[in-house]
Amino acid sequence: MTEPLTLRLEPTGAGLPQIGFGTWKHYGEKATEAVYAGLTAGYRLIDGACDYGNEKECGEGLRRAIADVIVKREEVFVVSKLWNTFHRKEHVREAVLRSLADWGVSYFDVYHVHFPISLAYVSPNTRYPPGWYFDGKSEVKHDPVPLRETWEALEQLVDEGLIRHLGVSNMCSALLMDLLTYARHRPSVLQIEIHPYNTQTRAVAYAHSQGLAVTAYSSFGPLGFRELHTAKALRTPPLFAHPTVTALALAHACTPAQVVLRWATQRGLAVIPKSDTVEQMRENLESARVWLSEGEMAAVSALDEGLRFNDPADDFAGCYIFS
Repeated sequence: MTEPLTLRLEPTGAGLPQIGFGTWKHYGEKATEAVYAGLTAGYRLIDGACDYGNEKECGEGLRRAIADVIVKREEVFVVSKLWNTFHRKEHVREAVLRSLADWGVSYFDVYHVHFPISLAYVSPNTRYPPGWYFDGKSEVKHDPVPLRETWEALEQLVDEGLIRHLGVSNMCSALLMDLLTYARHRPSVLQIEIHPYNTQTRAVAYAHSQGLAVTAYSSFGPLGFRELHTAKALRTPPLFAHPTVTALALAHACTPAQVVLRWATQRGLAVIPKSDTVEQMRENLESARVWLSEGEMAAVSALDEGLRFNDPADDFAGCYIFS
């Protein structure tokens, strides 16, 4: 197996695995089996979230792997995210404790604010995960909670040892700049949508300049969203069939997926691709064996169109976080 690549996290110096295992759209027993298989294949970062609706099942996969002596808890980065309906300070602890219990762990290695937008609280007794709609059907109900309130509540949980590193997801540089002016515990990781159709060069440069590691999600561009039949993804050519990507895969005797992932990790990014089979799990890890030249990197970057597939404003009223 290829030696794992890592990124140094501030302020602890911990090594964030550069190729992690994504759990979005893994459900039920499939989620449990996928996490167990991923850890067996060599993954040491599992990326989850309250909103994925599978943390208990993913946690069961982790527990089985620990019980079978495949991994120790301290060897695995467990990542989760605060959902939009839990941004008020009185609800932050509730959300973190629920996710910790579902995962069956005593701390998170990284815990992100999932989106920089606050929605009205929905009790877990009413619906969990809450989703975007207040009524569970069509009403998007905003709640004007300052990010600072949310962040300070999370910092308290860092002080208590429930969270090792804080992160921000889907956050633009302007909001990050503001956050850094008051954060007592600075974010260690920025997680944003990055792929060859959306390279986010400036956002990456700013985050790196401030000492944040950057995790790219949706590394395969429209692929994950084609499964959801979103119009934007369906009308976008798949990256794996793009002539630039397929030519590089042929030249390096690897797969298009490995080209796309190596393009990201050579930029100093972490990636969290979802894998449906053990073969895909191994293939993604083995992308570290590929090396793209400066010219080849530039050729992939030239596919950039600023095309974002995960934009809440496309589907949810008033959620203009990228505008």
